[in-house]
Amino acid sequence: MSKTLIADLFAETLHLAGVERIYGVVGDSLNGLTDSVRRQGKIEWVHMRNEEAAAFAAGAEAQLTGRLAVCAGSCGPGNMHLINGLYDCNRTRVPVLAIAAQVPSGEIGSNYFQETRPEAIFRECSVYCETISDADQMPRTLETAIRAAVGHRGVSVVAMPGDVALRPTTGTLARSTGALLPPPSTTVPADADLASLAAMLNGAKVTILAGRGCRAAHAELVKVAELLQAPVVHALGGKEFVEYDNPYDVGMTGLIGFSSGYDAMMACDVLLMLGTDFPYRQFYPVKAKVAQIDLIPENLGRRTAIDIGLVGDVGATLRALIPQLMGESDGAFLQSARENYADARKGLDELAHGTPGSGILHPQHVARVVSALADDDAVFACDVGTPTIWAARYLMMNGRRRLIGSFNHGSMANALPQAIGVQSAFPTRQVVTLSGDGGLAMLMGELLTVRQLGLPVKIVVFNNGTLGFVEMEMKAAGLIETGVMLDNPDFAAMARAIGLHGVRITDPGEVEAGVREVLAHPGPALLDAVTARTELSMPPKITLEQMKGFTLYMAKAIISGRGDAVVELGKTNAGLLKRLF
Repeated sequence: MSKTLIADLFAETLHLAGVERIYGVVGDSLNGLTDSVRRQGKIEWVHMRNEEAAAFAAGAEAQLTGRLAVCAGSCGPGNMHLINGLYDCNRTRVPVLAIAAQVPSGEIGSNYFQETRPEAIFRECSVYCETISDADQMPRTLETAIRAAVGHRGVSVVAMPGDVALRPTTGTLARSTGALLPPPSTTVPADADLASLAAMLNGAKVTILAGRGCRAAHAELVKVAELLQAPVVHALGGKEFVEYDNPYDVGMTGLIGFSSGYDAMMACDVLLMLGTDFPYRQFYPVKAKVAQIDLIPENLGRRTAIDIGLVGDVGATLRALIPQLMGESDGAFLQSARENYADARKGLDELAHGTPGSGILHPQHVARVVSALADDDAVFACDVGTPTIWAARYLMMNGRRRLIGSFNHGSMANALPQAIGVQSAFPTRQVVTLSGDGGLAMLMGELLTVRQLGLPVKIVVFNNGTLGFVEMEMKAAGLIETGVMLDNPDFAAMARAIGLHGVRITDPGEVEAGVREVLAHPGPALLDAVTARTELSMPPKITLEQMKGFTLYMAKAIISGRGDAVVELGKTNAGLLKRLF
C-alpha cells in the first residue's frame, strides 16, 4: 500500500473540508505542514504578526462565512498566543480548527525547550482537543476534530509534534466533502410544549429579547412580534440580525443599551427570550414570567429563572408556534414602548453632532458619519469598551451589513485582526474597524500585516488618550482614574510612516471629509479621530450607587486638584447632562 506523509494528508484533508487559508506564524515545529501547504498550492498561508491575532482572524472568517476556518501556532509559546483568540471563537460559537505544533515526540515529558501541554492548555476553550502522536491516528483524529468544530460550532485543537508530521502514514483521505462535514440538523420542540408556550403568550403583555440565535429567523421574529404586538429588545449579538426592517424593535438593553429597551423588559408580563444568552442578571425583570427558546440546552435558565424552556432552532420553532398565536393584544403596550424608543433614539442622535471650530470632537459624531458613508454591505469590527458602545448605538444595520466584535469574551484588541480575517475572505467588500486607541496599541503590529498583505481595511481609531470604559467605571465607583491614561502618537502619521494612508481629524468640522477620504481610499487607510476624553456613556439603568459614585468622584477630583477634569466633563457632556437633569 502506498504511503504519504502525515503533513501531506493533513493539508489534503483541510482542503477537502473547504479550508482556503491558514492564519498563523511559522516556526520549525510547523515546517512539515507549512511545506506541504506550499507544495500543494491549494491553501493560502496568511502570515500574521501574532498568533492571538491569527485566532481572531480565523474566528472572524468563520463568523462571516459559516464555514470552518483555521489558525496555527508553533510549539510552546507560539501556540500559547492563540488562546485568547480561541476563547473568543469558542464563546462566539464559530467553527475554528487550531493547529498547535508540539516539541519532538521523543522529548515530551523532559522539560524540553519550549515544551508545554497543549491538551491541558486548550481544553477549556475548545469542544475537542487531542494530540496526534502516531501515524495511525491520521486522518481519524483530524477528521474528528473537523466534525466536532463544525457540528458543535466551536473550537477544535489538534496538537502535533513536528517530527510526527513528517512520518509516513497509510491513512487515506475521506471519501467526500459530505462525508467529512456533517450537515446541520433542525430541532423543533414537541407539539405539546409549543402549545404550553402559546398559552402563556396569548393575551399577555409580552416583550421579546432576541439575540444572535435569530440570525436566520428575522421574518419569523417580526411575525411573532406582530401577532403578539410585542416590542422587541435586542441583545448586542442580535443587533445585526434583529434591528433592521423591524417596526417592533425598541433598542438594546444592558450596560450599553437604550433606556427604552430596559423599560420594555421591566414592564412586561411575559419575557420571551429567543436565541440569547444575555449575561447581565440585573437587567432582567423580577416579576414577569419568562419563556426561553435556545438550541443550546445549558443556556436555558442560566441568566434568570424561567417558567418554560424549550430546546430548538429559533426559526423552525417560531414557524411551528405562529399558527397557535391568537394575536389578541390591543397594541397599547407596544405603542408605549415605541414612543419611549423614539424619545431615546432622538436623545442619542442629538449627541452625535458637533460645532465646527469648537475643538470638541464627540465619538458619537464620528460613528454616525461612518455609518452614513459606509457601503450598504460593509462589515464593521469594533473593539471592546467605548467603541462597542458607539457601534451599538450609531451603526445602522440593514440585513446586508455585518457587525462583529468580542461580545462574549470581551477581549481588547479584537477589531483589527478580525478585520484582517474578514478582508482576506472577502477581498472586494468594505471592511471597517472601530478601534480603541488602547485596543489598537495592544496588537499594533497587525498594521504591518495589513500593509504587507495589501488588504484595503479601513481603520477608524477613537483616539481619546485613555482606556475610556475603565475610566468611566472608576468614576461611577467614586474613584479617581488611575492607570488609564494613554500617551498616544499621531496615529495617522505613524500609519503613513509604515505605508498606510493616514488622516487625522481633531474638530467636528473635519469629520465628514476625513471619513469620506479614508473610506474612498483604494488601499489600507487609517483615520485618527482625536475625540473627547471625558465623553460619558450612561447605562439605561442608573443606580443610586452610580449617582453617588459620580458625586463622590467629582468631590475627590476637586480635593485632589483635578477640578479641571470636572469642568471638562461638564463641557463635553453638556447635551447629555441637560437631558438627564
